[in-house]
Amino acid sequence: MSEQKYATFETEFRVRPDDIDMFQHVHNSKYFDYVLAARYDQMERCYGMAMEKFIERGFGWVVRTAHVDYKRALTMGDYFIVKTGISSINDKGCRVAFTITNKATTKVCCDGWFDYVMIDMATGRGAKVPDDVIAHYSK
Repeated sequence: MSEQKYATFETEFRVRPDDIDMFQHVHNSKYFDYVLAARYDQMERCYGMAMEKFIERGFGWVVRTAHVDYKRALTMGDYFIVKTGISSINDKGCRVAFTITNKATTKVCCDGWFDYVMIDMATGRGAKVPDDVIAHYSK
């Protein structure tokens, strides 16, 4: 995948009661949800190419691999920032790096990356990422 530097974007969220696990902090699976929700927001608001545009073209993005390095917990009511950005993109897919930071403490709660592949919604199989999509996301 390409080594080009891409833009990063931020989305703010707040920990909700249903995010909390039996240890009184955010359950590890919720961090995946936070990144996916931030990407959904940022695709439309920041990139100007919402997920719905991909679906209209018969494409979807699915996670192939995810890596999360947990550093410190978020707890009930915490506000936090999910910063994401494409770190590489090519005709097979893209890697999105992320950092989740506690807004009050400015400390990183976790970071990592997701590898996404494009699929053909009609077949459910991998699809080539169109050149116009690569160009759009490379701005």
